[in-house]
Amino acid sequence: MPISGKSEKEIQIPEGVTVTINNGNVTVKGKKKEQSRDLNHVRIESKVVGDKVILSCEFPRRAENALLGTFAAHINNMIIGVTTGFEYKMKIVYSHFPVKVTVKGDIFVIDNFVGEKFARKAKIIGETKVVSKGDEVVLSGPNKEHVGQTAANIEKATKIKGYDPRVFQDGIYIIQKGGI
Repeated sequence: MPISGKSEKEIQIPEGVTVTINNGNVTVKGKKKEQSRDLNHVRIESKVVGDKVILSCEFPRRAENALLGTFAAHINNMIIGVTTGFEYKMKIVYSHFPVKVTVKGDIFVIDNFVGEKFARKAKIIGETKVVSKGDEVVLSGPNKEHVGQTAANIEKATKIKGYDPRVFQDGIYIIQKGGI
């Protein structure tokens, strides 16, 4: 990047999606879903011009250039979230004790994991929907960060301590992630 001048990022807004920016608060509305996020920074200016979101910074430093890319990625993920959404697929792996999983409100409950008497629990974040079909768990929702964090919570809840992970491979693992 040049030392002087202006750095800009443009994000195309698809049909059926409206983006409004008010004091750094970005709101993206689709047909059924809506997301908003605070993307406020002193030196970064954001505005909607026609069917594009323009993020710009005068005389950017390295950190501000990186922040332009981060803000553009957040807005792009919000647009994908309100149009199609995000979906993660997880696989339940066990060798001896069959694992039973259920959803109770905003808690994902894992019963009989490696033969344990107590249930392990993982928090479901935001509007994430969790569906279990056999040995596959499907997580879907409009917010990429919430869906990803829920998947990470489930993986962490099934981590085995004190055993060799190469031998004891029981757990629930992410096998696929992306847009719906």
